[in-house]
Amino acid sequence: MQKRKIIRRILDNITEKLLTISGAVTGIAILFITFFLFTEGAALFQSPQVEHGYALYVNSSNPVNTLQPEENKAIFDGEITNWNELGGKDGEIKIFRIDDAFQIYPESELGENYELLPAKLGEIISKEENILAFLPTQYAPQGAAVKALTAKNIQPKDYFLGKGWLPTATPVPLFGVLPLVLGTLLVSIVALLIALPLGLGVAIYLSELASDRQRRLLKPVIELLAGIPSVVYGFFGLVVLVPIVQKALNLPVGETAFTGSLLLAIMALPTIISVAEDALRNTPRAMREASLALGATQWQTIYRVVIPYAKSGISAAVVLGIGRAIGETMAVMMVTGNAAVMPQSLMESVRTIPATIAAELGEAPAGGAHYQALFLLGCILFVFTMIISISAEIISKKKNYKAH
Repeated sequence: MQKRKIIRRILDNITEKLLTISGAVTGIAILFITFFLFTEGAALFQSPQVEHGYALYVNSSNPVNTLQPEENKAIFDGEITNWNELGGKDGEIKIFRIDDAFQIYPESELGENYELLPAKLGEIISKEENILAFLPTQYAPQGAAVKALTAKNIQPKDYFLGKGWLPTATPVPLFGVLPLVLGTLLVSIVALLIALPLGLGVAIYLSELASDRQRRLLKPVIELLAGIPSVVYGFFGLVVLVPIVQKALNLPVGETAFTGSLLLAIMALPTIISVAEDALRNTPRAMREASLALGATQWQTIYRVVIPYAKSGISAAVVLGIGRAIGETMAVMMVTGNAAVMPQSLMESVRTIPATIAAELGEAPAGGAHYQALFLLGCILFVFTMIISISAEIISKKKNYKAH
């Protein structure tokens, strides 16, 4: 007997130590992942605005010394055509690229390994006062009449408040995440507004009105819906919901924020129903009986006794539903149109943060500005998810009742 107690004590100590080690390893892994995520993302603000390996050059007589990312985009898109719009002299902006040099000079004049190219580029810029040359720094133009525009690093305000997400634009990529953040919040909040009344209604029915047989049948089916892969939901949305929305609302395309909200609402329903139903069923039977004994009807008991008592659990269900909606990737990417523009209405295409990361990370050069910008998007999503998780934890721990 004594020997068994010793063996059991040893096994308990070993189990305790294993659990402690497991928890420590998990915690360290989470901290390492978080550190790596934020380190990669923060490196974006040490990257120059101009595309890596390139620079912008002008004639030294040009009073313009720097250009903002939006100004560069407007110039190369043909929206700004005169230097006086940028604080310079009156003159039409003439864009010059490295390929244009081969149309002016034959290759024989540029040297066998293009060693004479920098001097020739300097000649071209010195002759044209209104030139804006976008050239590789490897062949930086030489000459006293050449001036390189100041290349600032990407600024936090340009990233967090920027309204354009064009990571492959030249000469200056645009990493404005505002359309992605607003698109994510728009789709998620509308999905919650759709799912909450439906989910709460089903939870009340299962908890208070359904028979034991109906509950035993419906509860596993609802929980089974939560296990369906998101790509299956996305395929359902693409094949079924998109055509219905397009025809019903007479839209040119069915891939809209509203379609994404509908699909996310369907995906969030199992979570909301399951958690809310458990919270409602945890209401003490004595409280129901006391309410009925005082003359209240069943409906009065539900909305004046049961729901107020279970409000913490219902709130936690809502928060968890938001978490499911914000973090969803594949399903949303398939039905929202993936247009990285500022959302104007529910009937337009949008793009969310998870969809952007999934669509672009595989094509972004490792260590480049685009790569770092996507990691910073992951940091934003991490913060959103952390806020939601903390909120759910705080809400679920609130006491439903205060003793008087």
